[in-house]
Amino acid sequence: MLWRTIRTMDVMMHSSCFLLPKLHQPANKPVMNYALVVLNQQLPRFMPRLWAQANLRICADGGANRIFDEMFHMTNDEDEKSTRNRYVPEIIEGDMDSIRPEVKLFYSSQGSKISDKSHNQETTDLHKCISRIHLRTPDHEKPNLCVLVTGALGGRFDHEAANINVLYLFSDMRIVLLSDDCLIRLLPKTHHHELYIESSVEGPHCGLFPVGAPSTSTTTTGLKWNLRG
Repeated sequence: MLWRTIRTMDVMMHSSCFLLPKLHQPANKPVMNYALVVLNQQLPRFMPRLWAQANLRICADGGANRIFDEMFHMTNDEDEKSTRNRYVPEIIEGDMDSIRPEVKLFYSSQGSKISDKSHNQETTDLHKCISRIHLRTPDHEKPNLCVLVTGALGGRFDHEAANINVLYLFSDMRIVLLSDDCLIRLLPKTHHHELYIESSVEGPHCGLFPVGAPSTSTTTTGLKWNLRG
């Protein structure tokens, strides 16, 4: 007699609680640790919230210019100096072709680790940042880690496409690409997925896209027009 065990597919839960102030975090949503990666595009309006949620903050090369130049306009600080002293990334990673010299010098003096990868032109700055996070995070901690990436959408299309490709290259990690208009996350076919929507800050529209191959067995619930296999 042949016995066959059918493994129930694990459920991966997704929430956008990081868009809410810490004081308004729902108690029944998944508890995550956050890492923040800042790319060289205009910062989203909710950037101070993302910064406050994160345990690790990495600027990808010219992303440091954005923190240096734009954070003051998103805070209630009285002067730019206090803002710059308060918002200091732990790491600046990349090929260093975009960060301004005075910005690099300032953050270095404030204790930021400067990781110059100018010798490596085979990967994008985002790939370098995610690779660092991937290597430093033990496998048993990866399910509870979410990497928030700002500046990944908009601008040059080849950059945007490369950023989306990073979701696939690191499909064992939760990575969310963020802009003022939308967020993008990969839903691996290895799991069932539950998405908790924070209706005060996201929606009402969403898009579900198969990329690179057709999706032949997708079923959804909770949408206005659901899929049935």
